[in-house]
Amino acid sequence: MSPTTAPPESSTLARGHVDSPSAQAHPELEAYWIERKRYLQSIRNIPELRGRYFKAGLIYLLRRLLWSFGFFPLFLGFWLPLVVARFNPVAMVQDILPPLQAFVTASPQAQASTLETVAIAWLSVGFIFAVFDFVLTPFKSPYEYEAEVHMRAWEQVQMGQPAQTAGEEGQRAPGQQEPKTANRAQTSS
Repeated sequence: MSPTTAPPESSTLARGHVDSPSAQAHPELEAYWIERKRYLQSIRNIPELRGRYFKAGLIYLLRRLLWSFGFFPLFLGFWLPLVVARFNPVAMVQDILPPLQAFVTASPQAQASTLETVAIAWLSVGFIFAVFDFVLTPFKSPYEYEAEVHMRAWEQVQMGQPAQTAGEEGQRAPGQQEPKTANRAQTSS
């Protein structure tokens, strides 16, 4: 086989056609994914969407990082001592004051070591929560949103086509909804 000619499998994949038993059993599903892929490729070059994509990505990263490194370490830093003090703020302050006084009177090396330990603890708690936060709340691209809107409209058009092409406007497949125009005509008369 020469390097200029591609094998038949790769040429059919390049056109968006997949020869698999599941694709042959569900041609409407294959058409759905081909249309979705085609639409996503067509909107990739729109500058407004590209700007919205980068803006949404930056906002997503900022929210996740502020949430993970800002809220959770602060919350745990106040909540855990309060729980240990059995929700008694006076007892909590009495427990915290001696270590704070010892920190203030300690040598600069001891203070630096304590601050380094606090920073490591802060970063480790923030990192753990960041990993879980990124996993539990994945980024939703504006491209995906636009594709979902397009595919909902495409599905509605596709559901309307078989009844019109077959000439069976009065008959519906089981589970297929009645067209909206027929409902409006019946309610207005």
